[in-house]
Amino acid sequence: MEPAVIPREAIRFAGYAGLFGIPDASRDIIRPGAFAATLAARTQPLPLLWQHRPDQPIGVVESIAEDCRGLRVVARIDRITSRAAAMLLAKAVNGLSFGYRARAARYSDEGRELIAIDLFEVSLVTHPLQFGARVHLIT
Repeated sequence: MEPAVIPREAIRFAGYAGLFGIPDASRDIIRPGAFAATLAARTQPLPLLWQHRPDQPIGVVESIAEDCRGLRVVARIDRITSRAAAMLLAKAVNGLSFGYRARAARYSDEGRELIAIDLFEVSLVTHPLQFGARVHLIT
C-alpha cells in the first residue's frame, strides 16, 4: 500500500474517539477489544465527518487503533479553509466521536457494555457523548 499523499494545506490531529471503561452520557461503556474485529477487517480508511453528517466529509482517519486507554485516532482535515479546520484551530470544537453498530453488548448496573462494535466513521463534534473523547494534538 502506498503512503497517502497529504494535501499541503491539511491539518492533522490526534486524540481519542472513545475511552474504555468510562460510561458516556447514554451510559454506554466500551470494553477493551470491542473494536478489534472491525479494525482488523478494514481495507479502506475511515471517513472523518463533521458532526456525524455523512453529507459533510471533512477528511480521513489516517490511523486508528485500540491502546490501553481507548480508541486512538490520527486524522486529517483536508481543507485548511474549511469551517471545521477554523473551529478546530480556534479550539471552538475539539470533541471526537464515532458512528457504529453494536455487534455484542451486555447490560449491567453501570449501563450497556459494548463488547463488539462495527465502526463506520469518526467525527469531529461539538459535544461528544463521552466527555473525555477529545483532540489532544494538532499539527
